[in-house]
Amino acid sequence: MDFKDLSYVLAIAKYQNITKAAESLYITQPTLTKFLQGLERDLGQKLFKRLGNRYVLTYAGERYTAKAGEILNLKKELDLEMGDIIRNNAGSLKIAFPTMRGTYMLPCTLPIFNSLYPNVKLDILEAHSSQLEGMLQNGDADLAFFNLPVKSPNIDYEIISHEEVVLVLSSSHPLAHAGIRRENCRYPWMDLNQMKNEPLIMQIPGQRTRQTVDTLFKNYDFEPNIKLQTSNISAEVELAARGYGACFVTETHLKHLSPGKKLACFSVGNPCTTVDFVAAYRKGSYLPYHAKEYIKIVKDFT
Repeated sequence: MDFKDLSYVLAIAKYQNITKAAESLYITQPTLTKFLQGLERDLGQKLFKRLGNRYVLTYAGERYTAKAGEILNLKKELDLEMGDIIRNNAGSLKIAFPTMRGTYMLPCTLPIFNSLYPNVKLDILEAHSSQLEGMLQNGDADLAFFNLPVKSPNIDYEIISHEEVVLVLSSSHPLAHAGIRRENCRYPWMDLNQMKNEPLIMQIPGQRTRQTVDTLFKNYDFEPNIKLQTSNISAEVELAARGYGACFVTETHLKHLSPGKKLACFSVGNPCTTVDFVAAYRKGSYLPYHAKEYIKIVKDFT
């Protein structure tokens, strides 16, 4: 058995279909079918059970794939460490971003990184923020950037920056001038109780900013009047600018989304609400030199 065998079984488990798995591995379907039959014969037990065209893991298959994933992650970390030792700065790096964040961060950071490390192959992944921790844990990503909190004890992180979560209204909203100056607030401060009856555009529950805002409302002890939920941060800011409702967004997003003078922005909380933007990775995993360098580039950008 070699590393290729492990990859073959993991591909079948991922796609639950021999044809799709074979396509992802760039081999023919008969080749993969023959491999699986031979492996199960050698092991003396089935790794998959057939349900129509689906290949579903047996208990033995679940144990096999769990260990196969660990072995391949260890091999990748060994390859990265050896690459660092011989100082060739070559290798690969899989980086995951929330979709909105990647839109403006990637064009500013990737050209710099490529000029310094042209031999490092980058794979860029974009996903909902609630999926990024899972991508790190199962090895789909080596490095991910998102806002705290981190839920899994198997994830470690380095803080990149502190960001304020801002309440956003249309500049024509009746409360657009209701904020007051308050110490330690970057924006005019608004008592969130004034928003009790106001329609709100909220991010969906899995998004980090939504989790922060939910905690904020819980501290104020009232249920927000949610008019719309969306994962599209750009859309919620544009809707707020057009008077559809109020929304909450981190100030970093606002720098890249703000539609001119159409917005009124406020600090909320006690006295304001901040979140930490982090670079996250699997706890105990080897973080190669060029990954650390990319983190530095992102820090300089933010």
